[in-house]
Amino acid sequence: MTVVPAALAGERIDRVVAMLTGLPRSEVALLVAGGAVRIGDRAVTKPSTRVAEGDVVTVDVPDRGAIAPLAPEPEVAVPVVFVDEQVIVVDKPPELVVHPGAGNDRGTMAAGLLARFPELAAVGEPERPGIVHRLDKGTSGLLVVARTADAYDSLVAQLSARAVERRYTALVWGHPDPPTGLVDAPIGRSRRDPTRMAIAADGREARTGYEVRRSFTEPVEVALLECRLETGRTHQIRVHLAAIGHPIVGDPRYRGARTRFPVPRPFLHAHRLAFDHPGTGERVAFDAPLPADLAAVLDRLT
Repeated sequence: MTVVPAALAGERIDRVVAMLTGLPRSEVALLVAGGAVRIGDRAVTKPSTRVAEGDVVTVDVPDRGAIAPLAPEPEVAVPVVFVDEQVIVVDKPPELVVHPGAGNDRGTMAAGLLARFPELAAVGEPERPGIVHRLDKGTSGLLVVARTADAYDSLVAQLSARAVERRYTALVWGHPDPPTGLVDAPIGRSRRDPTRMAIAADGREARTGYEVRRSFTEPVEVALLECRLETGRTHQIRVHLAAIGHPIVGDPRYRGARTRFPVPRPFLHAHRLAFDHPGTGERVAFDAPLPADLAAVLDRLT
């Protein structure tokens, strides 16, 4: 239980709870959704609720000590493109889940890395050791994992400050006009389907830049885009591109899977990653070529 001081008056409840508990705001949002956050005797229902000086905030935080540490799984192959004493950079293949979650208790990237780098067990959260950001199951490409506590803190801070460069290759339906733009629209959980995200007035700030790299007309009208994340919300690129009428080809959740041009998965690949190295402070950058399954899709287009 905490009494809101004057310095925090007017702040969003999710930010206040994150500051009080040290939990990421994604987890705070789940606590709010589950009725675990209260102002006085009233359960908060929206993460965007503003607090006032003197409000009494109560949070029912789950017992983190009760969470079993992740078990290493040496049979899970994880393609590592760079590793040193501080960080591990992975080129994640499609269908590999980053860390355990609902319906995905085993066979995750985190468990595979833990078998190879057992020191990760002491970094970050026990169920997702070293993980500072993620890619959707069907998305391939680059992500960085922290190998030490200092590296973890540095990378989390860089992500929060939007200092990590993340660029994606996406194939979308139609030809965006204008060919270069910025989608600036908040994202939150869909009220109709909690497994989906949606544009929501009370959602979290989200910004996605895009640029058309190539357009195709046969056998379907589609365009190859480079997308730049300025924020990192769940399903952000998928939601934003669908919202402007150009869903990602092959994405069934956001209206992108169409029978006239079947593809093996959503055409989304994290092809570039750059950040300040936690140990040296130098800017480091990595590029991952388009994987074979998506390259084969492009070969079908003219």
